[in-house]
Amino acid sequence: MISTNQFKNGMHIEVDGTVYRIVEFQHVKPGKGGAFVRTKLKALESGGVVDKTFRAGEKMPRIHTEVSNVTYLYNDGSDVVLMDSETFEQIHLPADSLSEELRFMKENDTVQLLLVDGKPSSLQLPASVELEVVETEPGVRGDTVSNVTKPATLETGAVVSVPMFVNVGERVKVDTREARYISRA
Repeated sequence: MISTNQFKNGMHIEVDGTVYRIVEFQHVKPGKGGAFVRTKLKALESGGVVDKTFRAGEKMPRIHTEVSNVTYLYNDGSDVVLMDSETFEQIHLPADSLSEELRFMKENDTVQLLLVDGKPSSLQLPASVELEVVETEPGVRGDTVSNVTKPATLETGAVVSVPMFVNVGERVKVDTREARYISRA
């Protein structure tokens, strides 16, 4: 069991039978009444974010989590196949639950697998990745100053908005959390 006084960002807890990750928390001690803890929790299964308030000192079950490095092998349509970097064991996860992460993953990329109570739960991508542009409108001379963007399809199939000067064949750095262009690679 864990008390609200022991909360840390990134910790996993179970509330009403659902596993949540603590995104943010704040201890509040009003001038009148008892102290409480305001939290922002992200559900592991659905990805939804909820705001929840707990009384100070309230206890709830803590969920044991581990992170292991895995290599993305391939996607067979229904399952994504990963290989543990230490044991070389293959792990199958449903492809539909990883649709967001797959947009920025190439075969043989190393990512982190989050294990909740020993069961694979989700993937954690690096903050940014470098990918090649495979399809976009050609850049026109003189388009370097304007703040206009155009859609570009990357080698993994993801579509992001890039500045007008980016052309097919160039490598770009993309933020995986917000799916946005950062810079040329």
